[in-house]
Parts: sequence; structure tokens; C-alpha cells
Amino acid sequence: MSYGLLADAAFVLHFAFIMFVGVGGLLVLWRPWLAWLHLPAAIWGALIQIGGWSCPLTPLEWHWRAQAGEATGSGGFIDHYLVPLIYPAGLTRGMQVAIGVLVIAVNAAIYAWLLTRRRRGQATGSGSAHRS
Repeated sequence: MSYGLLADAAFVLHFAFIMFVGVGGLLVLWRPWLAWLHLPAAIWGALIQIGGWSCPLTPLEWHWRAQAGEATGSGGFIDHYLVPLIYPAGLTRGMQVAIGVLVIAVNAAIYAWLLTRRRRGQATGSGSAHRS
């Protein structure tokens, strides 16, 4: 397998992970068992943003790009791929914290709604909240 292909695979995995962190809570509404995967992913994604850390997939992708003789970037995945689309001037520290807080708030709202729905289903004896 070529290093360029490995770098592209790391990019796709990274993007899929970010999407899962951001909207995976909606999948939990459809399949509640996904909470076991989504909740740790959402916590990790929020911590990466709030802490200003770099995801381990970023240096891995850059390493494979360098091994393939391709140009490598600087900064993180979000800085390199998403910020130019969303924030042309660049991602500031305040924006990173805001993204992390937004991830927490959106997912907390989804999980609160899911738990409320589940409790109502248990209280009425319908059991509809247990379907998956």
C-alpha cells in the first residue's frame, strides 16, 4: 500500500470521526446503542478543541504524506482542511473553545432529550424507547 493512499485513508478516517463527533448524537436517537461509541468520541473531540491539542491522526497523515513525497501542511486537521471553508482568516483559540463547547452543548441536549424520552417510555410501560 502506498504512503499517499495511507495518508488519504487517514484523512477520510479523520473527517468521518469529526462528523461522528458533531452529528453522531443524531445517530444515537436512531440507534441508542451507538451512545457507547459516540459519547467517548464526543468527549475526546471536545477535549481536543478546548485543550487546543492536536489529534493523533494529524501528524500520522503528515508523516505518510512526507513519506509519499507530497507536501505536508502545518497546524491541525481543522486548520488545514475545514478552517479555510468556515473561517478564512484562520482558527483562533477562542473559536476552538467555542467549537468544543458547542459539541458539548449540542450533544448534551440530544442525550438529555433521549433520556427524557426513554424515561417517559419506561414510566408508561410502552417500552418503545428500547427499540433499536
